[in-house]
Amino acid sequence: MIFASLIASVIPMSAYLFLIWKMDRYEPEPLKFVLYHFIWGAFGAVLLSVIGSKLLSIPLELMIIETTKLSFLQTILIAPFVEELTKGAFLFRTVNDKRFDNLTDGLVYGGAIGLGFGMTENFLYFIAYGTTLESWISIVIIRSGFSAVMHCMAIASFGAMLAISKFSTGIKKRLLPYFGLGIAMFIHFIWNFSVSFSNTYLLGLLFILIILSTFIIVFSYSLNNERKIISSELVDEVPPKHILILSSKLRDKKGWIAEPIRKKYIKNATKLAFRKMQSIHFTKKKKEYYDREIEILRKNIKELLNYNYNFGK
Repeated sequence: MIFASLIASVIPMSAYLFLIWKMDRYEPEPLKFVLYHFIWGAFGAVLLSVIGSKLLSIPLELMIIETTKLSFLQTILIAPFVEELTKGAFLFRTVNDKRFDNLTDGLVYGGAIGLGFGMTENFLYFIAYGTTLESWISIVIIRSGFSAVMHCMAIASFGAMLAISKFSTGIKKRLLPYFGLGIAMFIHFIWNFSVSFSNTYLLGLLFILIILSTFIIVFSYSLNNERKIISSELVDEVPPKHILILSSKLRDKKGWIAEPIRKKYIKNATKLAFRKMQSIHFTKKKKEYYDREIEILRKNIKELLNYNYNFGK
């Protein structure tokens, strides 16, 4: 069962990860960087959560003798608190990276961590509780379709709030990370609480479907906002006929620009649009950095358009 459990835990989470990464249509994050987050969730966050849960369980173990009650409190109180903190710890580092530059990135990086965590947790559950083939199949279905998805959605919520916070000011900038972490813990708490009782189990499954639908809606909203940014910020930067192409699926088709430079042109133009938008949210050194990058991108685009003109000849 160990090999089968390994396959059953790795394949679904890897497929989910690839799907989320591909959903980031306009400025996909470096796959290598996304995998770093997945690995953190799978190993670093799991290890720290085990240690943290053991330490926080000590006071409960001293006060509560009944095993069932102790396990229940650990499930609904300690697990959501510790696991969301350990999963989210890596995002506090990532948010300061220049590659973390919009709401979509927060959803992708947070989701990657959650999927990594879910993968390892699933493997441990599969080998621990899948004592018969029937029970093993049941656990694989529930955990792959719901429990691991919960981990993904919970920390993706935190990532989204960090992204909004990064480009906010004042009290909003300070409070949003805590609000996001609270949302992640709440999602985790509701799921753990609901599946702890047979009469609320179906409500837990429904809750995850609602959270997943919300994630898809927010992701779609973020992508639509990125499309609007590209359309508005590139008005004076690229030929008018390119704006519609760059902000749609037409960018992936051949023939509208010289093929040798198409991908590089898309990358530079998209990044220019985002950097122009981001520049207005910062002051002093950070703004100077974005402004310098904007000039470099403009120069790159000009050279690429000149190449395209000469290529056409």
